Amino acid sequence: MSGRFSALLDPARVSLRVQNTDRTAALHEVAQLLVGHPSVANFDGFYAELLARDRLDTTSLGYGFAVPHARTEYVKDIVLAVGRSQAGIPFDGGDDVHLIFMLGTPKSRPGDYLQILSILCRLLKSPANREAFLNAATPEEFVRLVTEAEAHLATPAVKVG
Repeated sequence: MSGRFSALLDPARVSLRVQNTDRTAALHEVAQLLVGHPSVANFDGFYAELLARDRLDTTSLGYGFAVPHARTEYVKDIVLAVGRSQAGIPFDGGDDVHLIFMLGTPKSRPGDYLQILSILCRLLKSPANREAFLNAATPEEFVRLVTEAEAHLATPAVKVG
């Protein structure tokens, strides 16, 4: 099934109050949102690969956001968890990170990560979008704001299933 990036968002997998300010601890806190996700076949394997990838190079992409990710056999479909930190989390390569978009993509779908990253960069390039995402009061509002912002982009659909 094809759909929009925002279709990957689930309010149950969005934390607007990431407490940890240590990068690894914050990644673990956000990753915990994916425990029990039906598309995560092996959470420990996924998380180990995510940390290994994060150690290779920074996943901070500027504008105060990061996209830690793993292309792995441990997920059956694309999975996404989002964490927001008011305090900010130091990442290599620049500014503190306030938004974490954590992705798991199946190895069999290598282009999906790049397509999702492209959409995220376009969404977060807008100062108005960043401000709205940082000020969302609830996970439901966060999902709604991303959905509305994405509707204003001329983007191809992302395969979500």
